[in-house]
Amino acid sequence: MQITISSTTLSLTKGDITQEETDAIVNAANSRLAGGGGVDGAIHRAGGPKIIEECRRIGGCPTGSAVITTGGNLKAKYVIHTVGPIYQDGRHNEAKLLASAYKSCLELAAKKVIKSISFPSISTGAYGYPINEAAEIALKTVIDFIKANKEKLSLVRFVLFSDKDFEVYKKTLEKLTK
Repeated sequence: MQITISSTTLSLTKGDITQEETDAIVNAANSRLAGGGGVDGAIHRAGGPKIIEECRRIGGCPTGSAVITTGGNLKAKYVIHTVGPIYQDGRHNEAKLLASAYKSCLELAAKKVIKSISFPSISTGAYGYPINEAAEIALKTVIDFIKANKEKLSLVRFVLFSDKDFEVYKKTLEKLTK
């Protein structure tokens, strides 16, 4: 599924983010940038040692922020690492921190003149963020950024791991763009 906002294509697909050919892919990292499970582990394995070397030099990334490294052996030139919140109960600034993680990635991409970016669903795996809430925050943040920053990005893609996640994002995008 895809729509156009201003001159930017916003796309949803089911797949493997490590295979994306966008200028940058986003890694749902931990605050130590140490690699891990899920998307983080897959990106580090596929990208090779250059990514972890740069992550070690950077040292860390606070929740809601983003940093950038090479894409290593990936098709993407860059990996933007962001740290989403660990979901507790929705009353510990989780929504604000999740929106900040997406926005930080978009701002970093715009600053580096990156024209295409692929996101996973941040914080919805091991960090336990409910997918319905996370999808709405993610899509609303991206749509608002695109509208406020016309011409900065040509493509923003969400690469979703499961049919269930894809359907949640699709329904949410349809609701937000009616």
